Amino acid sequence: MKRVLFLLAAALLAASAGAQVSPQVPMGTGAGIHDPNSPFAPLPARSDVVPWSVLTDVKTRTEKNRVLPNFAATQIALNQKTQRVQGFMMPLEPGEKQTHFLLSSVPLSCSFCTPGGPESMVEVKTRTPVKYTLDPVTVEGKFAVLNDDPYGLYYRITDAVGVK
Repeated sequence: MKRVLFLLAAALLAASAGAQVSPQVPMGTGAGIHDPNSPFAPLPARSDVVPWSVLTDVKTRTEKNRVLPNFAATQIALNQKTQRVQGFMMPLEPGEKQTHFLLSSVPLSCSFCTPGGPESMVEVKTRTPVKYTLDPVTVEGKFAVLNDDPYGLYYRITDAVGVK
């Protein structure tokens, strides 16, 4: 699992290194945006989940050759509170049921590609296993906004449960 997270971090770093980054500039254009050519329909708007538009609206800054997030008040207000997020499961280990995975704003189009930058993914650690599916899943748990994650992630949900 650490190897998978390391590879993900390397992919995120490579993606962000290619983007033009300066203070107060959003991550790469199109990150976390639903591809109109996708065979999957975009997620419908729901009032009971944190909208991806809130999570993906992150500005960045460079600090010692690193790209770090500059969170807005709307993202910081989510920190350390129970939140619900809906997205597409990206397993970090093999198996039918997952307790540690990434939730993405858009479905995977390639099993070797990340669907967007760190602003369009949430690391999820669940209390009980969640069955892997290609359909959207909703999880609820303690939401964390990550200012300087070693893997380059911006968000994490812990002690999560799958919501029907």
